[in-house]
Amino acid sequence: MTLATRARPFINYVEAWLANRPTAKLSKIVGDDPSRVAIMCVDVIKGFCTIGPLASPRVQSIVRPIVKLFKDAYAAGVRHFVLTQDAHDPNAVEFAQYPPHCVRGHEEAQTVPELTRLPFASEFVIIEKNSISSSIGTQLDPWLEAHPEVKTFIVVGDCTDLCTYQLAMHLRLRANALQIPEVRVIVPENCVQTYDTPVKVAQKHGIPAHDGDLLHAIFLYNMACNGVEVVKKITR
Repeated sequence: MTLATRARPFINYVEAWLANRPTAKLSKIVGDDPSRVAIMCVDVIKGFCTIGPLASPRVQSIVRPIVKLFKDAYAAGVRHFVLTQDAHDPNAVEFAQYPPHCVRGHEEAQTVPELTRLPFASEFVIIEKNSISSSIGTQLDPWLEAHPEVKTFIVVGDCTDLCTYQLAMHLRLRANALQIPEVRVIVPENCVQTYDTPVKVAQKHGIPAHDGDLLHAIFLYNMACNGVEVVKKITR
């Protein structure tokens, strides 16, 4: 029996699980203390949305719901907006795995204009990173240590199976390791996405295939198995 045949019941299970994710209410998440909530946004930059070798229309599609979530959260009193973003060294080791992209100081590394145009964009905390990890070699942990009051993290961005997964899992596992039981990590499915490289395209160009729909679902499911709260979306 092939792996595809054996895995079919599991894939059906994950697909049904994802389709039945609940909708969360921002008002309930924030409660009466918005200082305890942070929006953590990873790699919503031009190099993954509109320009460069890794730009993807699938990723661009999440910009609008993310902007809405930012607006709703700010209106609800949330003031912690942390944006972790690729700003690669020109000779980044990661370029052995992915084409050169989002080099520090280049346009690809810039925040998408839909976010920079928000009237409270000056309050964003930008944390640069040189890998798919938001925590290794960055200022993320110092920020977390400086803001112990934040106990609820809403994680959005791209890619579901790469940087988003790394960020959400770091927040969840850090809380586990430090014995902070009240920490919540919430991922709204409509605000995260990954790219797609069909098998035929991959074979033609000699690059790894990447089924965006499957990996999006599997990695969200894996997050949930590890204590991340995966919801369909967050409404006011």
